[in-house]
Amino acid sequence: MKRLLALITLTITSTQLFGAKPNFVFIFADDMGWTGTSVEMIPGDSRTKSDYYHTPNLEKLASMGMRFSAGYAPAAMCTPSRAAVLTGKTPAEIHITSPESGLGSPAHKMRPPKQLQEFPESETSIAEALKPAGYASAYFGKWHLGEGNPGQHGFDVHDGSTSNGTPADSGPDNPKDIFGINERGIAFMRENVEANRPFYLQLFHYAVHGPTATKAESETHFGELSKGERHKDPAFAGMTWDLDVSIGSVMEELERLNIADNTYVIFMSDNGGPSNPRFGTLNNAPLNKGKTTLYEGGIRVPFIVKGPGIPANSHSRESVTGCDLFPTFCEWAGVKVAHKIEGKSLASLLTSKSQSIDREGVPLLFHFPHYFRGPDSVPSTAIIAGNLKLIKFWESNSYKLFNLDEDLGEKNDLAKTHPEKLKELIAVMNNRLRSVNAQLPIVNPDYDPNAPRPEQPGPRGRGQGARPGGGRPGGPGVAN
Repeated sequence: MKRLLALITLTITSTQLFGAKPNFVFIFADDMGWTGTSVEMIPGDSRTKSDYYHTPNLEKLASMGMRFSAGYAPAAMCTPSRAAVLTGKTPAEIHITSPESGLGSPAHKMRPPKQLQEFPESETSIAEALKPAGYASAYFGKWHLGEGNPGQHGFDVHDGSTSNGTPADSGPDNPKDIFGINERGIAFMRENVEANRPFYLQLFHYAVHGPTATKAESETHFGELSKGERHKDPAFAGMTWDLDVSIGSVMEELERLNIADNTYVIFMSDNGGPSNPRFGTLNNAPLNKGKTTLYEGGIRVPFIVKGPGIPANSHSRESVTGCDLFPTFCEWAGVKVAHKIEGKSLASLLTSKSQSIDREGVPLLFHFPHYFRGPDSVPSTAIIAGNLKLIKFWESNSYKLFNLDEDLGEKNDLAKTHPEKLKELIAVMNNRLRSVNAQLPIVNPDYDPNAPRPEQPGPRGRGQGARPGGGRPGGPGVAN
């Protein structure tokens, strides 16, 4: 709270002081690709949904709200995306751009910058921003933002300093702690409805990140169905189904509590699905590449919002990002954000009062100055300006330019045929990087082309998703 007062001025409108404030349920999937559900992300285009996975509750959510066919995670990997949605700032500005230190090795042509390993206490989280408006807040599931925990960033109830691994509570009936996360979230909703308090609830799932885990009956069910051309794995389909079942139970509980009409439900993924052959049959087609790259398969994700005033079964082609959720939540709660952030409120877009967002000429920025697994995971930066996307590859100081309206799969590089537009967008990209004080890779003076390329180290944090002090309501992991 002390840094909240120093960094942000919050003005609560009289309507929100004396009227019924909306509730928020923010569901964050892990590694779910754009085509990882049975929702057509572009209505009428069957390529934009899975040809095997079945997610009827997400279909229902989309039918009740708005789907964004150009919804983007703030990053192509989990940790930077989490920091960004918590703050409304791009990972490049927070200086958290990879799950690891990202320092590279002699086998790498570039030397990546040393990024932060802890989510900074100087940043204002969405829980801190909403607290003066009377909101109770909870964070259940994957943290993976260092040794700290959500309680140090304004969350009243949380699971502790969880990391990237499979939670200890997981088992045959609770794969990936999918249903445990749900139970804690539902208990939190009930408690606050009884206390007549508005709430902000984050359900940040470990599914559908590997290793695959699902209920036996879910895998058996999909094993008996015809497989798709792109998606074929019954266990992965079962895990996706299990996650969807949990979403359905949250929506049912909102109805039972009689608060569905005053609750916003937001669903998105932290990054695109993996595309490297080591991950098996998972495929992001028609998008290009996948997780850890700044191609569309790495950053374009399912993005659905349902709530008061949002037209049923509506659709937007506007490019939006997880950074936009912070100011959106604040606007809905009657909280004015006075400090500078990346995101822009989606409120008018979601109620169809406008068809676009005025970003004041500032394109979306995606910055990954590191290396990770796979030959495509190299230092790179991308911007999206309207229908155009520019990607820079730092090793070769080269660029690719795509028209996403005409070339969703990024197959037609326009860099050579549109030199003036390329020059213009390079200048825009450079200005964007300077404006957020982005950390840049430099030429590696120790580069040795014969050095073996190392494997990336395992997840950081407190082991395999351990919850220090229990991290449950009423337990020592709870922040007061």
